[in-house]
Amino acid sequence: MSRSRSPRRDRRRSRSPRRPLPSQNDAFKVTDETLPPKQKPNWRPSGLLAAASNTISTSTGAIVLKYHEPSEARKPPSSKSWRLYIFKGEEILDELELYLQSCWLFGREVSVCDYALEHPSCSKQHAVIQFRYIEKMNEFGDKVGKVKPYVIDLESANGTMVNDEKVPEGRYVELRDKDVIKFGHSTREYVVQLPPG
Repeated sequence: MSRSRSPRRDRRRSRSPRRPLPSQNDAFKVTDETLPPKQKPNWRPSGLLAAASNTISTSTGAIVLKYHEPSEARKPPSSKSWRLYIFKGEEILDELELYLQSCWLFGREVSVCDYALEHPSCSKQHAVIQFRYIEKMNEFGDKVGKVKPYVIDLESANGTMVNDEKVPEGRYVELRDKDVIKFGHSTREYVVQLPPG
């Protein structure tokens, strides 16, 4: 009589013959055929980060800004009170005190532009007047810096003119006292002026 409480079970033998396990060295051996090709880093800019950081949400949707200020952007000193006078023919339509901020965006996109352009030949984000701190060497070898106004065309469809000469797209052009700017095919003239001080 057996004292085991559990019923007797017949052990079944596995039908597969017992073989030794493969060698670990063989199992973990890496061959060139099994490795996928190593992916190299891609350092080229994708534009996704810039688009995300330059996107403004409005009631009509999101707008990606074409321009962001450079590191040398500066507000001009109060002693240099640059102004922009907007003319249509002989009549002064408006006056902008440019010295109040370092950057002015011009275009038809009212929700993001600092000054709205009304002419249909102007782009949504047409051009920027940017004050930049530029250092130059004087005759003694010392670095002397000044804040000066520049205009940059934002690859607009119909271009920007300074003194009847087309401004190259995406390049800064220095503005001087009494320069005349035109945007697109608009007849309005934007005269840059530094009052005598």
